[in-house]
Amino acid sequence: MSKIALVDDDRNILTSVSISLEAEGFNVQTYNDGQSALDAFNRKLPDLAVLDIKMPRMDGMELLQRLRQKTQMPVIFLTSKDDEIDEVLGLRMGADDYVKKPFSQRLLIERIRSLLRRQQAVETGEVGTTEETKMMVRGSLTMDPLRHSVNWKGEEVTLTVTEFLLLQALAQRPGFVKSRDQLMDVAYDDQVYVDDRTIDSHIKRLRKKMRSVDPEFSSIETLYGIGYKYNEA
Repeated sequence: MSKIALVDDDRNILTSVSISLEAEGFNVQTYNDGQSALDAFNRKLPDLAVLDIKMPRMDGMELLQRLRQKTQMPVIFLTSKDDEIDEVLGLRMGADDYVKKPFSQRLLIERIRSLLRRQQAVETGEVGTTEETKMMVRGSLTMDPLRHSVNWKGEEVTLTVTEFLLLQALAQRPGFVKSRDQLMDVAYDDQVYVDDRTIDSHIKRLRKKMRSVDPEFSSIETLYGIGYKYNEA
């Protein structure tokens, strides 16, 4: 039974979403501010966290920043309808996805299931032997899908599940362009809709992480209006 943490200062959301998740078989823990959630996470991490951005004591952005210092646990942000800046910042800081308020609980549940499936496959290696699961070496890049490990020029780079999948999709065929739609299909299940900005934000975060170990990293190229491609280095 997967453990899901809901962190939101709206008690109505905590109550209604937790009821829906428990009906789907999840073990749900709720917190009404970021600090109380962080205190609990320091004792034991859930399998996935759903975070509101605007909360008392500690907002979702700061909580995510603290979490990313020690874990790549999947995180979904809940954002207000007009908070596009918050969505982009959240993804750049390492969130795996976001859902806008007011939201469909069914959509949220599908996104939770999608991220948990990918996380479980990465952690347990419970996947078939395919091109997607084999060790991949592309010049200075080495990726091991079964261990969820990435090395660039011998330096380890820690990626979220979504970032790993996007890099893997691009690096599998160096020089070939992947459209945003193709990358969406890689990172999300067919029934989950995301827009172009979500993919762009994940790519920016991915580049930032690669440049943290190599400031000259430039292997992911943007083709404006088309998509992205990986250039082997």
